[in-house]
Amino acid sequence: MSELGSSRRGCGSPVRVLLVDDQALFREALATLLGARAEVEVVGEAGDGAQALDRAAALHPDVVLMDLHMPVLDGIAAIRRLRVEQPEVRVLALTTFDDDEDVFAALRAGAVGYLLKDVSSERLVEALLAARRGESVLQPSVAAKVVAQFARLSDEPRPRPQPLVVPLSDRELDVLRLLADGRSNREIAGALFLAEGTVKNHVTNVLAKLGARDRTQAALRARALELL
Repeated sequence: MSELGSSRRGCGSPVRVLLVDDQALFREALATLLGARAEVEVVGEAGDGAQALDRAAALHPDVVLMDLHMPVLDGIAAIRRLRVEQPEVRVLALTTFDDDEDVFAALRAGAVGYLLKDVSSERLVEALLAARRGESVLQPSVAAKVVAQFARLSDEPRPRPQPLVVPLSDRELDVLRLLADGRSNREIAGALFLAEGTVKNHVTNVLAKLGARDRTQAALRARALELL
């Protein structure tokens, strides 16, 4: 269906929904439940992500209710492809699990919402209508995870990108800091609990990456590059 045809449906018409789940009995029950609602029109079903892509291309749903753990092509991969191939279609993840990996993978892939299968029918219909409007819909437990994740990200100091062609490793940075303090290889080895030969190798790598001929030049260049 063209964008013009889609716009003609408008928000007053039933939201067209494609159900995607590998459990036929669940799909049938969900189709019956949603089919009884005037706000919803179930336009089709699919048993895996590959079928979902084909059905979505043929049926032009407003919203796809997508399970995540399915054979052939899983829900995450299907969501990612739908976002590229049919960006006008909204996807709501509807699954049994709310573990962090699934939640963030689905949202990164392009899902506009994430619901669990114990959601009430009233809440599910509201979510479908909201998804058609482009709004984000999250189960309360999932919303809490997202808020917590953003809080963690805002609290974590972001490392400054190294202006080097080949960045220094964390261990090489440790060696560089002690080297810049004037420590000998033996003293660096003692401070970092490394063999002196290992420290010598790290120093060689540090000098090469910084393009320095000696330890003093390496320290000066590191300060100029704000690595220290």
